[in-house]
Amino acid sequence: MRLEIKGAGAYAYTGGKTFDPALPCIVLIHGAQNDHSVWALQSRYLAHHGYAVLAVDLPGHGRSSGPALSSVEAMADWILAILAAAGVERALLAGHSMGSLVALEASRRAPGTVAGLALLGTTYPMKVADALLETARLDEGSAIDMVNIWSHSSIAHKPSCPGPGFSVMGGARRLMQRMSARNPQQLFYTDFAACNSYANGEAAADALRCPTLFVFGKKDVMTPPRSTKLLTGAIEHGKIVNVDAGHQMMAEAPDAVLDALAGFAASIPFQRIQETP
Repeated sequence: MRLEIKGAGAYAYTGGKTFDPALPCIVLIHGAQNDHSVWALQSRYLAHHGYAVLAVDLPGHGRSSGPALSSVEAMADWILAILAAAGVERALLAGHSMGSLVALEASRRAPGTVAGLALLGTTYPMKVADALLETARLDEGSAIDMVNIWSHSSIAHKPSCPGPGFSVMGGARRLMQRMSARNPQQLFYTDFAACNSYANGEAAADALRCPTLFVFGKKDVMTPPRSTKLLTGAIEHGKIVNVDAGHQMMAEAPDAVLDALAGFAASIPFQRIQETP
């Protein structure tokens, strides 16, 4: 699905179904140096089971025009603009890693629009090591290799991979390299710097009232579960699901992530609540 946001082309994958804004809507927001394809299994299943799906490519990523946005706040505004352009009044926002901060900030800016929030591989503050930021600025290829290794639970892949010879780690690495080739303007550095500088997470968490799901990877070393106590403590009503995966949980534990998202979506009241005059 192609849209136009402030004169620039924007793309959202709809899971192989024609988008219908009258259906309950789920927005899937990818992380740094990624695109909509990281949600391949989840987006198709949800779209074929009663939901309108928008698996977006953030500006400068995948099929959406650049440049990449340099702050989480700007990305949150862009997500809200996507919803308006698609004719969606209320949606469940699901974000992974950087995308989780974008979803959280969007809920702070437009609480009436966000029916529910699913935060995958999240933490706050989402600080990035100075050494990684510097490597991203000077040698993006090496930074991609570093993060790709850290984002997976093991180098040896598991029997649950989709087919013989399929490499979860290799696929993730090639996706990040493809993002660099399509947008050579230091995309990796821009994304990770945005995560590092985001400062509204605690205020957004304190204000959050909608149903919330946390999905954590038990073996995640990028955003380890022990680092999430500020968010989970501030959002005490949030449900926590732990999956047997590293940071790239949608690829390493796709069925477990899908089960968590589908179960959560089924519990969400998507209708806008009428305020009493």
